[in-house]
Amino acid sequence: MIPSPAVPLDASPGTQPQAPASLAATRPFYWSVRRELWENRSLYIAPLVVTGLVLFATLLGMFRLPGKMRTLPADPAAAHALVVRPFSLAPAPIMLATFLVGLFYSLDALYGERRDRSLLFWKSLPVSDRTTVLSKASIPLGVLPGIAFALSLVTFFTLLLLSTLVLLGNGISPARLWTEVRFVQEPLIMIYGLTVHALWFAPIYAWLLLVSAWARRTPVLWAALPLALPLFERIAFRTSFFGSLLKYRVTGAMSEAFAVAPNRPGAGTLDGLSQLTPLRFLSAPGLWVGLFFAAFFLTAAVRLRRNREPI
Repeated sequence: MIPSPAVPLDASPGTQPQAPASLAATRPFYWSVRRELWENRSLYIAPLVVTGLVLFATLLGMFRLPGKMRTLPADPAAAHALVVRPFSLAPAPIMLATFLVGLFYSLDALYGERRDRSLLFWKSLPVSDRTTVLSKASIPLGVLPGIAFALSLVTFFTLLLLSTLVLLGNGISPARLWTEVRFVQEPLIMIYGLTVHALWFAPIYAWLLLVSAWARRTPVLWAALPLALPLFERIAFRTSFFGSLLKYRVTGAMSEAFAVAPNRPGAGTLDGLSQLTPLRFLSAPGLWVGLFFAAFFLTAAVRLRRNREPI
């Protein structure tokens, strides 16, 4: 039971209590997000570990950099792709790591507080269920992409510095390297890519939060239930509608938000603003249908948390 705010003894009968203003001043949403970071250190430790592995693996590959720079192909597009590929591909494992961390976090976010019975304590605080659920949803939708961007940016400039030192140590001018690398476009593409995937995967995170608020046992099995629908559909109806739908939800962000010519030199390398298609992404029905379901799942999760008891 949430205690009612105290009213001064000398307050007149018509005086309105000032608790709402005081509560707003404490910024419950902000501190709820901070609480999630304090209690879930894997949110930033796991991406940090992956960043270290990426830097170590790329550092080993730098032993071939001098020979690669001496034998660049004559085609400018192919040479550019060969030079910038390590810089454009290095953030991918970091972003994938934050996506996986977001999945596991969302699945345990509301289930964990019911399992360890800390739900009773958190409900005694003057923080609404809506604020709590939205603060938990903000972790995979905002905080983790922010961590991924910061680590990707650090990785990008660290690799550039190390590559420069390796070339100088081998008597090769790094001018070609610095000419090919696009310093402004790369960070913009990172921000765009992280924003696109956060919006596109919003219904997945929201579904996991809903399952986390509802399940009494083994939430991972309930969360994976949609994965069984394509198999059932294939056996029962010999169709693949649900399979195509799930595949589109997982991979559709790339096809809707980016334009990469499959036959051009260096296909698969994203380092130019011309490869971004924000208008096509924003006009994709899959985006808005997904956001609708995300809002529905989060609303249901708020109602479930309000009525659920510890396990």
